[in-house]
Amino acid sequence: MGQTAAADIATIGRISAVPAILQVIRELTGLRFCAVARVTENSWTACAVLDQLDFGLQVGGELEVATTLCHEIRQAHQSVVIDKASEDPLYHNHQTPRIYQFESYISVPIFRTDGRFFGTICALDPTPAPLTSSTIQSTMESFARMLALQIEAEESQQHTEAALKQERETSQLREQFIAVLGHDLRNPLFAISAGAEMLLRKLPEPANQQRARHILTSARRATRLVDDVLDFARGSFGSGIPVNIKPYADLDAALRHVISEVQSVHPDRVITSSIGDLHNVPCDRERVAQLLSNLVANAVLHGDPQGPVEVNAQIRDGHFILSVKNQGLIAENALAFLFRPYSRPAGDTPQAGLGLGLYIASQIAQSHGGKLEVVSTALQGTTFTFTLPVQA
Repeated sequence: MGQTAAADIATIGRISAVPAILQVIRELTGLRFCAVARVTENSWTACAVLDQLDFGLQVGGELEVATTLCHEIRQAHQSVVIDKASEDPLYHNHQTPRIYQFESYISVPIFRTDGRFFGTICALDPTPAPLTSSTIQSTMESFARMLALQIEAEESQQHTEAALKQERETSQLREQFIAVLGHDLRNPLFAISAGAEMLLRKLPEPANQQRARHILTSARRATRLVDDVLDFARGSFGSGIPVNIKPYADLDAALRHVISEVQSVHPDRVITSSIGDLHNVPCDRERVAQLLSNLVANAVLHGDPQGPVEVNAQIRDGHFILSVKNQGLIAENALAFLFRPYSRPAGDTPQAGLGLGLYIASQIAQSHGGKLEVVSTALQGTTFTFTLPVQA
């Protein structure tokens, strides 16, 4: 049946209407034992009980299924109604009335909404009762249909609550992962960088200076990789890349500093810039600088090595527009996947990075309420454009 007996008992127990249904059946029929039973091929289990006969069966109690009429109802999918078992042409010699010592009996099947058999609503009494000549059967069958809907609704709610609980637990693990990554990796890298900078100041020999610079460069690259993974974790886990948006008077200076940094690492590349008046653009300055750094680094690494990289930043038509252009060409079938994590051009080596730069840039754009787009043609090259609405 999919659910365990314990789960079905718990489900019926959470449906507040069940005790009232059994009480109505008791008053309607005059039968003093009423129950909702879970019936399978091998078991009969009481899920809810109203017992004024001292029948001795409680919730969770079981009967030998082959000794019950519910076993036959499960096979025939038909209700059974008996006014007086000792005189009934079908049941006067049947084992079940003798075993459980009843004269009057009624049981209707409960089907789940997908048609699967769940069990029965049943009632019995040692005293005969006029059941067949009344509307009792149709009323109980209506109760069975209503109960089936309640069972489905309750199970659906339980599944939803379980999924939410699991998601909360998973979210906590994600936050722990981010915290551990940030603390346990960034702190040692910071110490390595600080040590390398100290060696640069204290060791004047060229060979030692070269080794210290190599250590410092490697530590800074590793730090950037850790930062990328942290940003990827925040973005992909649903919390988004955090931004602190406010007007900045020196956004243009921050962008020029980024260009200068990339140029110092790649002195053989031509990087031009045209940066207008960006006074008081509402944004997260550090995140926009990170976006530009990722775009320029991507253009240098993957664009035409012989062509220039052009950076343009302006306020135009109520929008802050930041673009990075290179002379490379991106294959059309790759454009749709460009902003996905771990996306790298074919043939790239591991030294090209984790393939998170463009993904993180797009997440920064989204966190600002802007958009990052790319256009690539054979004649014009490739241009990435970050567009952010700004207030006048």
